Amino acid sequence: MNTQGSINEFIPLFDFEKETKRWQQVYKIVNEPKPDIIPTRREAVWKKNKSTLWYHPAKEKKYKIPLFFVYSLLNKSYILDIGEGSSVIGGLTQLGYDVYLLDWGSPGYEDSNLSIDNYVIDYLAVAVKRAIRHSGIQEISLVGYCLGGTLAAILASITDLPIKNLVLSTIPIDFSIGIVPNKWLEALQNGHLNFDRFADVYGVIPADIMYAMFRGLSPIYISPMVNLVTRAYDEDYVEKWRRMDKWTKDATPFSGTAFKQLINDFYKENKLIKGELMIGDKRVDLSNINCPLFVLSTSRDTLVLEPQSLPIMDLVSSKDKTYQVVEAGHVSLALTGMFSIIADKWLSSRSEEIQPVFT
Repeated sequence: MNTQGSINEFIPLFDFEKETKRWQQVYKIVNEPKPDIIPTRREAVWKKNKSTLWYHPAKEKKYKIPLFFVYSLLNKSYILDIGEGSSVIGGLTQLGYDVYLLDWGSPGYEDSNLSIDNYVIDYLAVAVKRAIRHSGIQEISLVGYCLGGTLAAILASITDLPIKNLVLSTIPIDFSIGIVPNKWLEALQNGHLNFDRFADVYGVIPADIMYAMFRGLSPIYISPMVNLVTRAYDEDYVEKWRRMDKWTKDATPFSGTAFKQLINDFYKENKLIKGELMIGDKRVDLSNINCPLFVLSTSRDTLVLEPQSLPIMDLVSSKDKTYQVVEAGHVSLALTGMFSIIADKWLSSRSEEIQPVFT
């Protein structure tokens, strides 16, 4: 029986010319200059050391309560304002919100002693106060993304600042699970693995080492290249890909002192979820959070898994609390601007809409 003909019907022909052009296009995209990231209209309203508080005014102000964004210390915050049509910040200003964004900046060697306590108390809390004063409004909505959400939750649990709403996206709370390999966690917990000496030697962990760490732990640094090969002629996709590629490779250094705290207090001891974490002289008790709360997770997240975020829902005292999972990845939620639409649906009824005055 001759089956060769029927088998060949199911084997796609290799188009050498087409594939050559595809890889030439990929090579061109990868090697062309990185795109300029043009931020949404803004002005600096406060600075401290390397950090800057940016104010992005609403295009046409619709809501009274401003938003204050806190991003991770581990990456640069411009992923939230990555360009027109994709910007989370830009989308929210278009929807009528005044937005503040705390850009942590990049620590230098002289900042090796900056601790998470410093970031929460001396930077974040002070910047929130400055935003409230600048806005002229007596309340503010705190919005935290990734580790920035962890810091936002920590601040909300220890402060008497007038936080009207708390929005937390892709937030790690339970550090006993996640992208860190189980063997590493076991070694940390039993004392066989210790990063203190590593952090002390460097003082500030260099950006290239931080990039290498994340690249080794998460496929978000690998899968985009696979996607580019298949979608190299999709102009809209390529434009977003180039912005994300710039951001993923534009790593930030990390204070050695904060790094040791993150490894020991969070990953090794898991103190946050246990209620044992101390920031300054205050114990971080998440049950002190009683404002309206919105927690967002993504179904394809490879950096912060949903089980890391979900426990906060049982730890807070908020009566008005919402948990939502959306079909997105950790970065694509911000890169596509999707987060602004989702956040607006929850925030709009809790941000005091300004009623138009008719004359």
